[in-house]
Amino acid sequence: MAWLLSASAFAAEEIVDNPYGLSALWAQGDWVAKGTLLILVLMSMGSWYVIFTKLAEQSRVMKFAQAAQASFWQAGSVRQGADGLDAESPFRFIAEKGLEGASKHDGLLGHVDLNTWITMSIQRAMTHVQSRMQDGLAVLATVGSTAPFVGLFGTVWGIYNALVKIGMSGQASIDKVAGPVGESLIMTAIGLAVAVPAVLGYNWLVRRNKVAMEEVQAFGADLHAVLLGSAPK
Repeated sequence: MAWLLSASAFAAEEIVDNPYGLSALWAQGDWVAKGTLLILVLMSMGSWYVIFTKLAEQSRVMKFAQAAQASFWQAGSVRQGADGLDAESPFRFIAEKGLEGASKHDGLLGHVDLNTWITMSIQRAMTHVQSRMQDGLAVLATVGSTAPFVGLFGTVWGIYNALVKIGMSGQASIDKVAGPVGESLIMTAIGLAVAVPAVLGYNWLVRRNKVAMEEVQAFGADLHAVLLGSAPK
């Protein structure tokens, strides 16, 4: 019986909307506050976009690594092995650059030792692959390091405006102070909410990049040995 009474009392209780939420912040904020909020939203969208796209890209690289291990080394020649890989595979790109370096060892390049020249060709290809895999990570690093300060700027600006309004009204009661100051502090919370996923995503993607690059470097080292072994004496 008691729970029925409490339920009816709860139902009869008047529901009051929170006047100090995000909607109030957007409605009452000036163009600086709204611009800061929009910047934080764009930073969050950009960081999540980079996280999902890089995860998909890294998954494809690992699939290309499995395909290279399954088919490349069973081919009759490096050319046949490269042709058997996907056109977008970084391992095919490295193999073709290695073949190009082994075949264009003439003219001024002929003065360079074949071992050194093939090593340079493969290393340049692996450096290019590594650079492509790191694309976008700078965005996450930038968002993770600057989003808290952007949110803090919004908080400082909001508190300044709140104090100005309080001073002009001449009323410093708790209801006049809590609302504007609370709305300003939301900016700091949003900045942290944007920065934390960006930092975690950056660290996670860097770790996955290292794993993928280990596969690339192992492939490059084996390819270097095969090209030297198959080169004409």
